[in-house]
Amino acid sequence: MSQAPGLSHTLQSRHVAMISLGGIIGAGLFVGSSAAIASIGPAVIVCYIMAGLLILFSMRMLGELAVANPGIGFFTDYARKVLGHPYGFIGGWLYWYFWMIVVAVEAIAGAIIIAQWIVAPVWLIGLVLLVCLTGVNLMSARSYGEFEFWFSSVKVAAIIAFILITGSYVLGLTPGHAADFSALTAYGGFAPHGSLSVLAGVATVIFSLTGAEITTVAAAESKEPVKAIASMSTTLTVRVVLFYVLSIFFIVAAVNWTTIKAGQSPFVAALTQIGIPGSAMAMNIIVLTAVLSCLNSGLYVTSRALFALAAHGDAPQALVVLNKRNVPARAILTGTVFGYGAMMASILSPTGVFVFLVNASGTAMLFLYLMIGAAQIRYRNALSPEAQSQLQLKMWLFPGLSYLTVFGIVAVLVAMGLIPGLESQLATTLVLIVLLVIVYFFFRRGRYAAAEASRA
Repeated sequence: MSQAPGLSHTLQSRHVAMISLGGIIGAGLFVGSSAAIASIGPAVIVCYIMAGLLILFSMRMLGELAVANPGIGFFTDYARKVLGHPYGFIGGWLYWYFWMIVVAVEAIAGAIIIAQWIVAPVWLIGLVLLVCLTGVNLMSARSYGEFEFWFSSVKVAAIIAFILITGSYVLGLTPGHAADFSALTAYGGFAPHGSLSVLAGVATVIFSLTGAEITTVAAAESKEPVKAIASMSTTLTVRVVLFYVLSIFFIVAAVNWTTIKAGQSPFVAALTQIGIPGSAMAMNIIVLTAVLSCLNSGLYVTSRALFALAAHGDAPQALVVLNKRNVPARAILTGTVFGYGAMMASILSPTGVFVFLVNASGTAMLFLYLMIGAAQIRYRNALSPEAQSQLQLKMWLFPGLSYLTVFGIVAVLVAMGLIPGLESQLATTLVLIVLLVIVYFFFRRGRYAAAEASRA
């Protein structure tokens, strides 16, 4: 697999592995899972299993495309090559928008946590966080990778420790406590709100599992891209899904799920139930680490998205320029400007402009995964039987499992349209996609056609 021209290739395998893990493990697990548990009950375990399988299969399809097309260094450019330029344009800008909103959200979330310890305005703390991690990204890809390695190491160590502690408690391996799984059914049953709530819950929890595709972006700046992508599409994603499922399982097995409040960490609730002192402070530190990790990755991904779009003429050419350290500094700085704007919108209009911005990014990743699924199916079907047999990395049980994954993503999107509170996210994301389609046909379609004719 060749490497993206111009960019540095200084990321090591350990960096890329932790970037993949860190991309999925965030505040959505440590805090956001509370809302799902409170609304679904113990059956939320099934939601995470189903959502995890959809993500795993999507990453496997992406892995097949990435390994089979070594000249591509950006996530949405696989769809561009297989499905056509419009998909690259729309997907690239949609991906950039999603991560730009993540940058703003995580900066605010980190500032709110730090404001508990430091007397300063939230907007000022958020600004400082953005400036500091922008500096990290401007130094080099390796500096980003090194910071992300340690951020992700803390998150992974915390989850493993939590699983061991709560698992020992639930299984009766701790002194004075026998094995007890009664909490799974004692408070209204395993699925107290019915089976339909479980299916709807997949649409709620799946967003906390997105982010593994960052590996394909970072792999373009690594020394062993094929190894990194192959690992992401199998073992790493499986590990993360297990982390999610096991930690949520032990939470609902250890705690009365009706006492868990949305917005309050269920991890703290479980550790408090077991009697671990200082759990609230420890979890605040871990959540802050998760937030800073996502902010760090958001700044990295938004810059590489602009860099890739500029390389195809879909963004100003100035953004494709690299500095002496082979870092797209202009793309990084441009991305942070929009991040500052979104963060200010959250302060000036927390229930107006900012809510719209967040809603418009709500289902972006599902549409992008749907696009990748369609690209993988078309790509594989276009290959001869001989060429298919020579693929280094293949989607399992093709074509059945590929179609099933695409159907599953479509089903989640349909469910979102029927769930109060989620239908606005679907609607505003569709509005954003329509706007991107209009922009493409008015400003880019003719230029692509002229470029193709010139090359011909």
